[in-house]
Amino acid sequence: MKIFFLFVILLSVQFSTAQKLTTLQLMQLKQLEQEIKKSSVDIIEADEAIDRYRADSFFTRGLVKALKTPYSFYYNFDSIKTISKIYAPDSSFKIFTWQLIKDFTSVRQKGAIQMRTEDGSLKLIPLIDNSDNSNNPFDSVRSNQRWIGAIYYKIILTKYNTKSIYTLLGYDENDEKTNRKWMEVLTFDQDGVPQFGGRYFQYPNDDIKPKQPAFRFCLEYKKEAKARLNFDTSFNMIVFDHLTSEEKNPAIKQTLIPDGDFEGFKWIENRWVYIPKLFDYKVDIQGVDPTLGNAPTPTPLKDNNGKSNEKALDEISRKNGAPIASPYRVDDKKKKKENTKEQEEY
Repeated sequence: MKIFFLFVILLSVQFSTAQKLTTLQLMQLKQLEQEIKKSSVDIIEADEAIDRYRADSFFTRGLVKALKTPYSFYYNFDSIKTISKIYAPDSSFKIFTWQLIKDFTSVRQKGAIQMRTEDGSLKLIPLIDNSDNSNNPFDSVRSNQRWIGAIYYKIILTKYNTKSIYTLLGYDENDEKTNRKWMEVLTFDQDGVPQFGGRYFQYPNDDIKPKQPAFRFCLEYKKEAKARLNFDTSFNMIVFDHLTSEEKNPAIKQTLIPDGDFEGFKWIENRWVYIPKLFDYKVDIQGVDPTLGNAPTPTPLKDNNGKSNEKALDEISRKNGAPIASPYRVDDKKKKKENTKEQEEY
């Protein structure tokens, strides 16, 4: 028994040592991080578009140079606040994402997936934003070369048989009228090639959600509004705001704001099953966990007949009129652009 425990300890020490950066490697990464820190800020804060593009180019080259340091996977570039850096729950990969804004009619996301390797060598998969060339971003499984861009703030790991399925939640400033939040499923084929999207969603059609079949989910809403899309551990579900149109026309995305109700997705039998009303509902979808019901009910903005409470809706619209500070925006330079707290609220 003692020999067994000694063997386990030795394996643990070897595994831990293999993951640690040497002092020299750590010093090198810290130096390279400082060299690209200013350009990471200029991507967001530089006044002229040409300066933001120049900063992005310098930052990208510098980041790749830093990542070539052996075992850089375990270094998180904590002083760089204007890009998102998140690990998969199983630490099999890490995703870097950020955005580059020409103006608010042209927003492009940038990114890369860094895979964990046993020998510490760099395996980096670039993400090429193809959103501008996509008339229907919901229509297909996509490669990293045809990525629907987003700044990712959450990764949820689910399993189906032996396959790992990663659900990514991301933020996209989109254009001058609307913001978007994306729910994207990421898988890897047997050769380790990433695939974005798939038939992992089950929900009915309506005026706000895309028509079936949908390979990813998008919550698009008024620019000045603040809509939630995140994983709620208390419900073990992805929860998002129900949206309503200020002009009673849900087809006009820039009029959509949260109305106080919540919807969600629950992982059931290899897909995200839509839950139409999170609070105070009776489960009528076969296979959904019945313990999710009977939660506290928020103040509704609609009566039982679906008629809007105009006074309450006006109040929500007024509150949504205040712009939101984001670490990824070019405007409002006076506000501190830190992403840690904001991303929790996304």
